[in-house]
Amino acid sequence: MDTAIAGAWTADTPETLESSAPASGAQRLKIEREAHKLEKRLCREAGRAIVHYNMIEEGDKVMVCMSGGKDSYALLDILLKLKARAPIHFDLVAVNLDQKQPGFPEHILPEYLASTGVPFHIENEDTYSIVKRLIPEGKTTCSLCSRLRRGILYRVADELGATKIALGHHRDDILQTLLLNMFFGGKLKSMPPKLVSDDGKHVVIRPLAFVTEKDTARWAAQRNFPIIPCNLCGSQENLQRKQVGEMLRDWEKRFPGRVENMFNALQNVVPSHLLDADLYDFRNAVTTGVSDENGDKAFDAEDFPPPPGLPGMQVLRLG
Repeated sequence: MDTAIAGAWTADTPETLESSAPASGAQRLKIEREAHKLEKRLCREAGRAIVHYNMIEEGDKVMVCMSGGKDSYALLDILLKLKARAPIHFDLVAVNLDQKQPGFPEHILPEYLASTGVPFHIENEDTYSIVKRLIPEGKTTCSLCSRLRRGILYRVADELGATKIALGHHRDDILQTLLLNMFFGGKLKSMPPKLVSDDGKHVVIRPLAFVTEKDTARWAAQRNFPIIPCNLCGSQENLQRKQVGEMLRDWEKRFPGRVENMFNALQNVVPSHLLDADLYDFRNAVTTGVSDENGDKAFDAEDFPPPPGLPGMQVLRLG
């Protein structure tokens, strides 16, 4: 997309609140302004990701996968706002897979989606029984559950004529996946913002790739979305992903900026300074006589900024 189109996607929503209010309504006005700032940030970050990775194009029919969790609600809500002012035309259809979990409140999502006016489809498949039958008690169910869900959603996308499949993963999900793959999978791999599905027939997008989880949580609370907990896997408190998520949140509190730098690193990869011989041709590396700013820095001390100091403490750099 050109610069003008990018600007239209990422432009802030015009201010609609009154500039003044009676003193008795000061607190209400403050809350409204904070909510408006949050809405603008969510739209700006989602729009920026959509433009940067060319996620949505003219004439697309975007299937928004709705789980009933805060992130999928936020995704649909923000896409509806962006659709109203995007410089291109695209359609949305919301899809929920009812996996027949015991006690699942099957009326909540249809009622909510009907209230938004967005076209929607509820797919009924008893994957819960399959997962419970095949996964031993106490073992993690997420892997099998996600594979079954993915195959069903791809089929539904075909049936609905969807050209893109939108998922509600956010920045924190992407970083958690990076660390999980490093710690337990031995791979430098994360969730891409846009990918072609395993069968080569679908394009999957993550418009919330630049959005933080704390913002989707705040937006869900602000909008009072009817959240539906996942009783199949949400109760598995010892999941590695939950532990990694807690670690990232702890880092964010103790070392402000660290998580942001990690996410920026995913967008600033230097293949020649990793060890993957399939990604960079180390075997045939030869002199070129041409200077390269990303060349050998092996003998240079890394010039990292000092860590932020704690109140009442001074940080000294040695060496």
